[in-house]
Amino acid sequence: MKLIFLGPPGAGKGTQAAVVSKTLGIPAISTGDMLRAAIKEGTEVGLKAKSFMDAGNLVPDEVIIGIVKARLQKPDCSKGFILDGVPRTLAQAQALEDEGLVFDKVISLEVSDEAIVERMSGRRVCSACGEPYHTVSKPPKAEGVCDSCGGELVHRADDKAETVRFRLEIYHTETEPLKRFYQERGLLHEVSGTGRTIEETTQAVLRTLEE
Repeated sequence: MKLIFLGPPGAGKGTQAAVVSKTLGIPAISTGDMLRAAIKEGTEVGLKAKSFMDAGNLVPDEVIIGIVKARLQKPDCSKGFILDGVPRTLAQAQALEDEGLVFDKVISLEVSDEAIVERMSGRRVCSACGEPYHTVSKPPKAEGVCDSCGGELVHRADDKAETVRFRLEIYHTETEPLKRFYQERGLLHEVSGTGRTIEETTQAVLRTLEE
């Protein structure tokens, strides 16, 4: 099954993609994780992307598409995959379509802006393995320490309130139009992530995939 997860920053795309990935046995591919890995390694694309990400801006389409194309050629994608955080623009969506990629469903997680800002203020990410946490909804067993690898949990610059509000403006302008793009292709399925626990949202996503 080839899936796309859409939604504003902080809607829970990464968390839900990870659960669905394990359930279906297909990889969840996060461009954010790939870009952060490139930044940590100090690669050319990583350094180029860093200035955009630090300011809360979108990384240029050609950089994103190049990274995604390389990733989808790996053997673990042969039975399907989940794209998390890409496409982010109509140009990216068209580029993926032009590459001949056919998707089964596009899941849009619906969460209000107010809830996003509140939610992301508590978000933490493992600096070593990238595992996501939240101080309220998904706290680690030991404060500041990753359950999986023992790495340090950090509050990323692009998760802070002022940056989040700026990212939401960009989302509504550049990414939200993708909903219509995929709706016209009969692929869009909206799932509410407001007022639900992570587990309840997961069950709603899985029910949608079974339809």
